[in-house]
Amino acid sequence: MKEVAIGNSNLKTSAVALGIMRMLKLNSDEAASVLDTVHDHGVNFIDSADIYGSGQSEEVFGEALKKAGVKREDLIIQSKGGIILDPKRSHDDLVFGMRYDFSKDHLIEAVDGILKRMQIDYLDFFLLHRPDPLMEPDEIAAAFDELQAAGKVRHFGVSNCNPNQVNLIQSAVDQKLMVNQLQFSVMHAGAIRAGLHVNMEDDASVDHDGGMIEYSRLHNMTIQAWSPYQYGLFEGPYIDNPKFPELNKKLQELADAKGSTKNGIATAWILRHPANMQVILGSMNKEHLTESIAGADVQLTKQEWYDLYFAAGNDLP
Repeated sequence: MKEVAIGNSNLKTSAVALGIMRMLKLNSDEAASVLDTVHDHGVNFIDSADIYGSGQSEEVFGEALKKAGVKREDLIIQSKGGIILDPKRSHDDLVFGMRYDFSKDHLIEAVDGILKRMQIDYLDFFLLHRPDPLMEPDEIAAAFDELQAAGKVRHFGVSNCNPNQVNLIQSAVDQKLMVNQLQFSVMHAGAIRAGLHVNMEDDASVDHDGGMIEYSRLHNMTIQAWSPYQYGLFEGPYIDNPKFPELNKKLQELADAKGSTKNGIATAWILRHPANMQVILGSMNKEHLTESIAGADVQLTKQEWYDLYFAAGNDLP
């Protein structure tokens, strides 16, 4: 399994992570089997959030970890907090917030709840889950200091933040923000398009994230790519989707050439970028997981990477 260094640390972990948002659909025995499967294939990074499954995903994970053949110390466990759940709109694995809350009290309460549900003593990483427009950086700093001093969190990061939001938070906190979790895939590559269409007036030139890829490279932040096989936000998968014939044709062509699968090639496309990215897998299907994980060891040429980018409907200026 290919490894990536997280942020500017010496901490190296698997280039592919398991996201447990959908783990609430499994019982503890099934979830333990998923943990064993991905760990046997080299994955040692777990990603969660306190709102996943309205907390049930972390409860199932906690029970599964006791049954799995992998030990807590063999895993790097990450979770996110800061979203106040809206129970009226949330159901199954689809969760929605009613507001954000980055106050010191809420962030500490969020971590305490995560640790209790997962039945662990500490998180390796805790991320702010999306930006809060009402955030007070000093309160975030106070929360991070207390959580780290208590041994509850070792490292910190953010999700879905632009460079100025990262800078605002970093201006107050002493801990290096090491991670930014962003939606990114061959079908969600606006950050690439905007970088290529600089100084143009077409739709592709619109920069939606403030140059987050370049910022991350300059500041040694690890981009964690979520929804790597989805298009849009909740529209669905692009793999084997008849809406995207050219992309699927190219994915299959490269899969045949590399002895891989479409999912594996989609994984390899993300990891081919030199921005030190990590891919978060959200499936609980063990066959899909092993196919996707195998892509971490597939090396695409530059032309193959561009060919997939073109097949997804992108162009060069």
